Amino acid sequence: MKLKQRVVVLCAVLFLLGLAKVFLLDGGEGSAASRRDLRDFRKMEASLVLAKEARLTHTLQSPWEVAAQWVGPREVFPDETPELAAVLNALATARVERADVGYKGTQLKALLVLDGGQKVVFKPKSFSISSCRILGFRRAPLVVGRFMNLRTEIKPVATDQLLSTFLMHGNNTCFYGKCYYCRETEPACAEGDVMEGSVTLWLPDVWPLQKHRHPWGRTYREGKLARWEYDESYCEAVKKMPPYDAGPRLLDVIDTAIFDYLIGNADRHHYESFQDDGGASMLILLDNAKSFGNPALDERSILAPLYQCCMVRVSTWNRLNLLKGGVLSSAMRQATAHDPVFPVLTGPHLAALDRRLNGVLATVRQCMETQGADNTLIEDRMNLPHP
Repeated sequence: MKLKQRVVVLCAVLFLLGLAKVFLLDGGEGSAASRRDLRDFRKMEASLVLAKEARLTHTLQSPWEVAAQWVGPREVFPDETPELAAVLNALATARVERADVGYKGTQLKALLVLDGGQKVVFKPKSFSISSCRILGFRRAPLVVGRFMNLRTEIKPVATDQLLSTFLMHGNNTCFYGKCYYCRETEPACAEGDVMEGSVTLWLPDVWPLQKHRHPWGRTYREGKLARWEYDESYCEAVKKMPPYDAGPRLLDVIDTAIFDYLIGNADRHHYESFQDDGGASMLILLDNAKSFGNPALDERSILAPLYQCCMVRVSTWNRLNLLKGGVLSSAMRQATAHDPVFPVLTGPHLAALDRRLNGVLATVRQCMETQGADNTLIEDRMNLPHP
């Protein structure tokens, strides 16, 4: 073959390789990793619609025992969960055996024990969200909406401390519980006796939690900025600090920033992981109460870990591309159709999900243009075995 022909063939090969890489980076099926991500996405799509009033087909285990066995170092539940509908139905319907105040945190909550001894957290007026499952971040405890009758379900089994916070506003039953911001003058009130809220499954006691300050947390002090708010090179400092200097934790923080931006949660000042994990276990998405507020507000600073570090998992990038073009809002609508408090999200909130997703994709593309795809898209598929 003549030199000129060789040059032409070489240029053609390089051009085709470039096309293949672009196809992969935009969510195509060009590699084994990308094909696996697509298969996982199709599984998620097929599992979105859950049966209402589902029950376990066997009686050897309770729903709580089934859910407890799902938990591992890198996930709260697996991608294939045929019993998921039955567990969520149990959360939404099981009898309340005991009710107490929820001591920790800044927001009002009640600690309940359901039939069978399962602890759960009830949060008034809180959303039940399926974003984690859709995004492939199976790192949040299971949650479902529930209409709770405060007079017949809670008060008869409530502790004295919780009962002492109940009061009436006209014909509406209210309570204010015990938390940092809880005030008798600002109780949560039911409509009559029935309160809409969410029930979150308590993680098994064999998985104790450890609390960490979020490296991109806000100061919550007027006139005082956190370092990340004025230092664009802040991520380089974070990369030198454990547990962000090795392992999956920094990429977990970036995944979480994407999740929080999509749902409008700018209040993740701390986070939890499993204890004594050496930085290997997941960042657990526990406190999502301040989500889906103003659908017209896109708080870009939530994405600071993404645009300051300019890196993201390949699997996350592939999943986000598969959700563009209105797929995310459609999936959310399907995923919440089974929920007892459906519709969980309004039209403007669903539209905000798609709009914010476009913002995330644009941010990653900007990073790739600045520093190249190889330095932006990180291959990190850490699979730790269940104990």
